[in-house]
Amino acid sequence: MSNLNLPLQRIKTWDAELCAFCNRRSRNFTVRNLFRIASRLGDGVFWYMLMAVLLLTYKEAALPAVLHMIAVGLVGTLLYKFIKGKTLRPRPFNVYPAIVCVGKTLDQFSFPSGHTMHAAAFSIVVLAYYPGLFWLVVPFAVLVALSRPILGLHYPSDVLAGAALGAVIAGISLTF
Repeated sequence: MSNLNLPLQRIKTWDAELCAFCNRRSRNFTVRNLFRIASRLGDGVFWYMLMAVLLLTYKEAALPAVLHMIAVGLVGTLLYKFIKGKTLRPRPFNVYPAIVCVGKTLDQFSFPSGHTMHAAAFSIVVLAYYPGLFWLVVPFAVLVALSRPILGLHYPSDVLAGAALGAVIAGISLTF
């Protein structure tokens, strides 16, 4: 066994145990339904509604922010689908019997979390244009990120990777 295998195995074990811990929270009806709603809204519904509200409220002044969000969303989708197709990491509920899927999957692979990636990227872009919306987008993005392991759909490392990827995509996009 190489010197690298032991730390990687510890991380993998920690990841699965933390996922199972989070997933046990879904046994509570209220918690399960709150995070199911957050996850469903995180499919894009929340962000599309936000774009529409921005356009209705600020008219053409909101167009740069909305177009920026659309561009970041498209780049994010392409990148995360590419990564998922290369890593092919199975979802935690397919590997660990203690983890129960209580949400809907959009595909069969786990790494990275696309919901979290988009939540992070969209939040950063929205806040660059409308910092006053912090109170709305940041708590929602956190709920989306937490929903993934709670619903048994992703490991915590998938969520962290998704958040980091979304932040990088948004960050790079803001330099243009």
